[in-house]
This record gives sequence, structure tokens and C-alpha cells, in this order.
Amino acid sequence: MISGLDLGHASVVEAEHWLRETAAGLGLADLVACTHLVHGDQPRVAVSLSAAGSWPDPVDAEVAARVAALHESGHGGRAVRYPGVDDLVGTLPVAELLAISAIQEVRVLGAPSPEPDPQTLIDTRDFVRPQYADGRLVLMAMPAPGGRIAPFEVPNPTPCCAFH
Repeated sequence: MISGLDLGHASVVEAEHWLRETAAGLGLADLVACTHLVHGDQPRVAVSLSAAGSWPDPVDAEVAARVAALHESGHGGRAVRYPGVDDLVGTLPVAELLAISAIQEVRVLGAPSPEPDPQTLIDTRDFVRPQYADGRLVLMAMPAPGGRIAPFEVPNPTPCCAFH
């Protein structure tokens, strides 16, 4: 069962903290938990979970239903918790990343071919956040030094306007 929750998280960091502390603590091996940016008058981050359970009441039931539908269809959501995520540390071949996790595809942005060779090394930086796209869990990556690739999303991005 897939549930959507709009708990009013103000940031991705806040939503991930809730997922790490609450949802991940359920010990469900097949749990997939995603974040979803909610735009509009009250920007916030909603979450979706692919496990049955008793969840808090959502702040906005319409948003909760929408993010659950995106997750279920595989057309939206940034996965924070998913099978194999804890094993994606250090540097490993793309083929191994695909074999040990729920990630189904790696796409490389800015490379001659978006599909990396299975033996291409990926420097995970211990922070791997794939997204649902086209019904699949896809990790967007970018070229990195030494012929390697790395996840497109970095663990500690510099905030916009940090140097102004």
C-alpha cells in the first residue's frame, strides 16, 4: 500500500529527518520513502511511503493523495529510503549499485551517452537519492574526475545566495 503524507515539512532536510526517525524506524525491509516538493501559496515538502501502516493525519489530504498517486505510478518522488540504500557507500561499479538496491536505472547527464557502462565506477558520496521517472527508480548522475560518475544531487549543497 502506498500512503501520501503532507505533514507541513518546511524543507527537504526536515522531511528526511522525519523519514529517518519515524518511517525508517519501522524496520520494513521493502520500505520506499520519497520526498515531494509542493509548490504554491504554502511551499513545503510532502512524503510518500510504500508500506502499510498507521501514519499521522496529513495537513492537506489533497496533496497527500496526489503524492501517493505519483509514487504509485512511478512518475514522481525522490527516494530517501529504499531497499539497499544502506549498502550504497563508497565507490562501486554501476552494475553492483543496480544489483544491490531498488534502483533500476542510472542516467548520466552531460555525457556522450546517458547510459553508463555497467563497470563504470560511481562515487556515491554515501548520499544516493534516485527519483521515480517513467515508472522506474532512476538515479541521475554526472561525470566525475577519473572517468567516474557521481550522483547528481550532492549531500551538502551550498544554499542559494550563500555568498551574497
